[in-house]
Amino acid sequence: MVSLSLCTLEQANMLRVVAYVCALLALAHGQTTNVQSCSLSSAPLPINAHIEGCVDPPCILPQGTYAVVNVIFRAPRPIQSMTTVATAHIMGLPIPYGLGEAAHTCNYLTNSQCPLDKGEVVQYTLHMFIESFFPAGTNVTVELRVTEGWGLFAPTLWCIRVPLSIVGPLPSSNISAHNATITDKV
Repeated sequence: MVSLSLCTLEQANMLRVVAYVCALLALAHGQTTNVQSCSLSSAPLPINAHIEGCVDPPCILPQGTYAVVNVIFRAPRPIQSMTTVATAHIMGLPIPYGLGEAAHTCNYLTNSQCPLDKGEVVQYTLHMFIESFFPAGTNVTVELRVTEGWGLFAPTLWCIRVPLSIVGPLPSSNISAHNATITDKV
């Protein structure tokens, strides 16, 4: 009897893990933005990337709002710290885009915390403010990459490339007509 109940407990735990992974994959499949591999890095794509309100780029982003980027990825090895780096490609020129506090990737994990274990599946959310001084009508391709630690030569864990189109600020009555998620607060 004792071994039967231990086996049942082990099976129940295994079923919980399988259910969690299936739910995570279903969520990832249901909300996906069609992103590309990066030109500045040969790092792999994450398991899933979703820019809220955007499935097929270019993603429309109004001035004065936050672009919300949700990413699911697997840690390829034990990771102590991570940094998010954004690069805008305007007329073929790569221009670094400072993320400020949002560059501290570990602070924005939603289901885990640093350090990460090898093979751990992690959810990450970036809120990137679209400044009002970005000219409306600007088309830009952005590369977002997460590196292990800090520094110019830090190894890249994953990287996505996505075309964006900046539009003017939206009147509050017209927000739902566009494909960007509008948030007042981070």
